[in-house]
Amino acid sequence: MAVEEILHVLAVDDSLVDRKVIERLLKVSCCKVTAVESGRRALQYLGLDGETSSVNFDELKVNLIMTDYSMPGMTGYELLKKIKGSSKLREIPVVVMSSENVLARIDRCLEEGAEEFLMKPVKLSDVERLRDFVLKGDEDKNEGEVLATTLKRKNRSDESSPLIPQPSESAPHQSLPKRQRLIATVD
Repeated sequence: MAVEEILHVLAVDDSLVDRKVIERLLKVSCCKVTAVESGRRALQYLGLDGETSSVNFDELKVNLIMTDYSMPGMTGYELLKKIKGSSKLREIPVVVMSSENVLARIDRCLEEGAEEFLMKPVKLSDVERLRDFVLKGDEDKNEGEVLATTLKRKNRSDESSPLIPQPSESAPHQSLPKRQRLIATVD
């Protein structure tokens, strides 16, 4: 991701106050924010609700999804499962947030593919760390694509050289250290 590009975060929380707090923290961290009040609205925004979306996903370019765990209708865990089950969206990092420190819930979300599990209230330092994590992941992906292009050109120009292994086209986040659990304590 180029420096001038802005990280786009989809924030999902049924609490208006929590939604506004997350939105403000993200904006202070130079992120573009789309805030919705439910898992169903998030799926509609992402085009996963089964209906024809008015927005093309390629134009959408969501880099990170932050969702509350406890919401009526669809929990953050259920939203996480739908996103990770989508071939178009599974590579987007999802962070689950909760005010309840329930270890089984945290483990279940991380096992399902959540990048992090944050305890509320979310702090500015949490948001900045997540922003840096996602930006670093996009930089690694772009560097891998540049390296692959360079190696392909070299292979074409020098037919006698042995084949140079190409970087895998795996998820940009797989090149990062294994995700860590984050169980913050409330001060």
